[in-house]
Amino acid sequence: MFDSGVGGLSVLGELRKVLPQAPIIYAADEAGLPYGDKSEAEIAARVSGLLGRMAERWQPRLICIACNTASTIALGMVRDVLETPIVGTVPAIKPAAAITRTGVFGLLGTEATMRQAYVDDLETEFAAGKTLLRHGANGLVPLAEAKLRGEPVSIDAVAEATKGLLLQVHGQEIDTVVLACTHFPLLADELHAALGRELTFVDGSEGIARRIAQLTRDQAFERSNPDRAVTTGDLAEFRQLADAFAGYGIARLEKF
Repeated sequence: MFDSGVGGLSVLGELRKVLPQAPIIYAADEAGLPYGDKSEAEIAARVSGLLGRMAERWQPRLICIACNTASTIALGMVRDVLETPIVGTVPAIKPAAAITRTGVFGLLGTEATMRQAYVDDLETEFAAGKTLLRHGANGLVPLAEAKLRGEPVSIDAVAEATKGLLLQVHGQEIDTVVLACTHFPLLADELHAALGRELTFVDGSEGIARRIAQLTRDQAFERSNPDRAVTTGDLAEFRQLADAFAGYGIARLEKF
């Protein structure tokens, strides 16, 4: 399971529910964090290079790119070069469009995700006749990382990062918000408090977990070693997340 940081834990939590016996290596590209303000070329090169090396080292039966930004930019490229089955993460526009009552729904993600043609295509296919308002909220990523390190998260900081969504024309009609970054569900409580209204949040983590379970349904799992998390960044800083990872059944933290 690969992410730019700890956002993929929101996906791992759902995966544990359907495949508790599956051995997991969680890979966090903390050295490359954040992805949201990088160029498409930089993200594509970084993600494909890292996943190529990781696939060669560990020979996983499946790779999950638990990152919307990496998936919308690099998923096709990585699938072209690796034989390993790969499950990506894309904005949950389809289910959100189906449940909005006002016909206006929001999309919160990184700035890099917001500008992808992949998102345009999802809107065209699944949100015809609806109004989708997008907002790039890069500032939520470090707040989610800080929360998992046990640091206090300011509701004002969350509000500042997201205010551009509701301030758009028709923003006050939004009743459903797609959390199009795996970091963002980790801030669900803070987002509810900051946005100050009754909103339904939708993300793709349950669907991703179901897809992984489907692709591995006839396979046997046996955990020969404890699950682990690896980082491309500083190991000492990564170990500040030990308690958070322990909550997801991961006790070993290592340097990649």
